Amino acid sequence: MVTGIHHYSMKCNSQEELDKVKDFYLRLLGFKLKREWNGGIMIDAGNALIEVFCNGEGIKDKGAIRHIAFAADDVDEIVDAVKKAGYEVFIEPNDILIPSNPECRARMAFCYGPLGEQVEFFCEK
Repeated sequence: MVTGIHHYSMKCNSQEELDKVKDFYLRLLGFKLKREWNGGIMIDAGNALIEVFCNGEGIKDKGAIRHIAFAADDVDEIVDAVKKAGYEVFIEPNDILIPSNPECRARMAFCYGPLGEQVEFFCEK
């Protein structure tokens, strides 16, 4: 039986990229390092882990997984921090209405992460 998401996985190809990943996810977003080994890390993102291997170039185009969405208390605040850190925000914070049943109102924004991954910050209202 599946009980939830354990981790998402990404690849980078240099220590420099791995350092950028650590800076973005650990320092900027405030996640905690769960484990580290020669050539990889796992980051605790609250309800799932982000696994990053430093053993080859990751695909930098959109693939089957389009983005990672993180629940956020204050989308605008995190986007300000992301911008100050030099990351590109390609969808500014905005309010949306998903016409589902029941409807979902949220505030959201998107940026590119250190490996070119799309990162969404999402706050349901």
